Amino acid sequence: MTASPDLGTSRLASPDLLRSVFRRHAAGVAVITAPGGGGPVGFTATSLTSVSAEPPVISFGIGVGASSWPAISESDHVGVHVLGEHQQELAATFARSGADRFGAPTRWRKGPEGVPVLDDVLAWLVCRVVARVPAGDHRIVLAEVVLGDPSGAGRPLLYHQGRFNGLRD
Repeated sequence: MTASPDLGTSRLASPDLLRSVFRRHAAGVAVITAPGGGGPVGFTATSLTSVSAEPPVISFGIGVGASSWPAISESDHVGVHVLGEHQQELAATFARSGADRFGAPTRWRKGPEGVPVLDDVLAWLVCRVVARVPAGDHRIVLAEVVLGDPSGAGRPLLYHQGRFNGLRD
């Protein structure tokens, strides 16, 4: 699949082009969690971004059709978990539709503001949601960092070419 050579024409590319390009982009893997009326919710995200240091603000994207969206759309706080390369199965569980994401073997606890906090991650944050910005079939969530723990051991999990991978030297 290649881009059109007619770069002077103003039109949108296909979703397939976007997906193909971003398969070549290695991204860190995170799990976003939130308390929900029917129990905790969460999903795997590769769209986590540091937005601002003063104040500390992060962003992530979520599809409005995602099963976690109703809870994320109403929650005041979310959990952000940076996964280690030893957590490929956890990433897959939170990415799989219909999975029991918080059942065994997932280990977690109820954290500050009622946010589910996953165990054994490289780092985690609890963030206060400050905005949900429409972006096509997704929303970009902006959230201020309230507290967290960056002390987990290990190397980061990456997503590249449609697979979870470890970082190579």
